[in-house]
Amino acid sequence: MTMGEKRAVLCPRRRQVPLLVVTTLLVGVRTELVDPKFKEPIANVTAPVGREAILSCVVQDLAGYKVAWLRVDTQTILTIASHVITKNHRIAVTHSDHRTWFLHIREVRESDRGWYMCQINTDPMKSQIGYLEVVVPPDILDYDTSTDMVVMEGRNVTLRCAATGSPAPNITWRREDGQQIQLGNGEEVASVDGSSFNITKVNRLHMGSYLCIASNGVPPSVSKRIMLTVHFPPMIWVQNQLVGAHEGQKLTLECYSEAFPKSINYWTRDQDKIVPQGGKYDPVLKDNAYKIHMKLTINSVSPADYGSYKCVSRNSLGDTDGSIKVYPLSSSNSNSTKYKGKARHNSGNNNILEGNQDMLKERDLKLRGRKENGGDVADYDESSATSNSGSLLLVILAALCLCLHHHPQIRTLHPA
Repeated sequence: MTMGEKRAVLCPRRRQVPLLVVTTLLVGVRTELVDPKFKEPIANVTAPVGREAILSCVVQDLAGYKVAWLRVDTQTILTIASHVITKNHRIAVTHSDHRTWFLHIREVRESDRGWYMCQINTDPMKSQIGYLEVVVPPDILDYDTSTDMVVMEGRNVTLRCAATGSPAPNITWRREDGQQIQLGNGEEVASVDGSSFNITKVNRLHMGSYLCIASNGVPPSVSKRIMLTVHFPPMIWVQNQLVGAHEGQKLTLECYSEAFPKSINYWTRDQDKIVPQGGKYDPVLKDNAYKIHMKLTINSVSPADYGSYKCVSRNSLGDTDGSIKVYPLSSSNSNSTKYKGKARHNSGNNNILEGNQDMLKERDLKLRGRKENGGDVADYDESSATSNSGSLLLVILAALCLCLHHHPQIRTLHPA
């Protein structure tokens, strides 16, 4: 046996093991020693459209394993470890010490709503899922929503409002001016809920701007303004149809008118002659929506100013008027008052007598009868005046007798 053969027997050559086999053995040993698992479930995320949504996956003992994100409904692989696989430029992935893995979805769209899976490439594979909810703020649909409306008084009207959003928005109706909304049963409410708002027998009090407000908890809420216009012919109210005034005093006549479309308003005198503006006459109009306050001020009443006046209101649906009669008042020093009534103050702080209309008409008829019979108008109340004079004479005689009976000087002069 040669020296080389002896050395081979004593020191046998070490067997060479392929590198691939070694790597496989090492991975097998590591797999047996390390068991990655999820530390906590994936929290569901809610994100508004256009914002960024972030889903997080927490893994414990990951070691050399890899984490991947997938879209469940489409089975699309989004990321593996730190690499983005999908061609969607809005997708990104980050991690914190290989423990918490974040899936970023920028500029969220409604189509991103759904389930997402976090996966560990163990054998068997481990995974868990989380849900992304995409919410959309409300938006009012113009083509399904009422526009400004014009209706005749007494008709029925329906206001409609349609809106989209996720979740589905709620619709609330309010008046823009903050006033109460009148319902058909006479009830008044601050708001009405529902996509349709029905008004039965609409009247002028319903006229105004209404706000259709859509909200679903996702800011911002949105609203649309709808103007409801109610048309009706003019109506006039006159508080004092008979007004007395002294010569030379300042007198103001008043009427109240309601009409829409807006009316033309003016004053007329006897035989429907329009009272001119300027000089001694000063007509004033105060406009408040469909309401008009008409005033006619006579700066200094003269005998020619007594008589009938009319406040006239006209619009495209009709016209109407109200009458006021101005009559003369006797002097305040006179013992006989021709017209009785309750004194009030007009806008010019002048005393005006608000007479009883029936009484004035009755006495006016007496006056006209005496004029026609050729009698004196001034003595139509003669009987009452004579009666008052007789009573006064009796009182004076009684007082004189008492004085004669009790006064001592007068007694001495009285014959025995």
